[in-house]
Amino acid sequence: MSVVAMSPARPTLVRAVCVREWREALGNKLLVGMTLLPPIVILIAGIGAVAAAAVNPPSDKDVQALYASAPAVAGLDPKDAVQGFIATYFLILFMLIPTVVPLTMAIYSVIGEKASRTLEPLLATPVGVGDLLFAKSLASTIPSVIVTWAAYGIYLATVISIGSTAAVHAVTAPRWILAIIVLVPLLTLLSVNLGILISTRVNDVRVAQQIGGLVVVPVVGLGIAQVTGRVVLDNGAFLEMTAVLIVLDIAVFWLARLAFQRENILVRWR
Repeated sequence: MSVVAMSPARPTLVRAVCVREWREALGNKLLVGMTLLPPIVILIAGIGAVAAAAVNPPSDKDVQALYASAPAVAGLDPKDAVQGFIATYFLILFMLIPTVVPLTMAIYSVIGEKASRTLEPLLATPVGVGDLLFAKSLASTIPSVIVTWAAYGIYLATVISIGSTAAVHAVTAPRWILAIIVLVPLLTLLSVNLGILISTRVNDVRVAQQIGGLVVVPVVGLGIAQVTGRVVLDNGAFLEMTAVLIVLDIAVFWLARLAFQRENILVRWR
């Protein structure tokens, strides 16, 4: 009966912690800037690059270099090929947003509270450590996913309006749309939980960001291989990546839960 009685309180606790995290984040101008700046820069640069490629025809040297580095676009009209390559390249950068933005938010949510001594009173409440970590994870994940989806939606609409046929095909390819819809939330969760895990052992924001930034490396490598045609993200590969990310998300959250001990925080983080 006690379990049944406590169950309705869990969503309330999670929601309360999320609202608290968002309120504190909005009050931190530096954190807000670090959250919005990467997607805005990538969005403006991507739209500008596609627009510039639509106006300025590529040189023969650039075309030959493009065909050599990206066999997948060989045979296309040079101008279309360049726009398609640029449009796809910036899709890789959009996939980096969920590995960078939420990492910063998650690190600040733990290390920042270490420094301000606001975490101890929260842990003194009946909220469980697992619920607290889940709420902090959601609080960093939700804004990052929304920002990424919004930036991609603007980029998609703009490329469709001004881009070539190859560019439109690139940004509307089912594999990239699925990657944005499915892989972005999973990558965001991985980055957030990794940030929380690192923050339990590190007291310096810059050090935590440097360690957590390693999650960017495999995303960049896979994206470049996809753009150049050396790796094809077909349905089978997409399902495998999804399964791997789900397993990693669960494993990293579990490790963060083990490292985030209430007694250790209340006694030793002083």
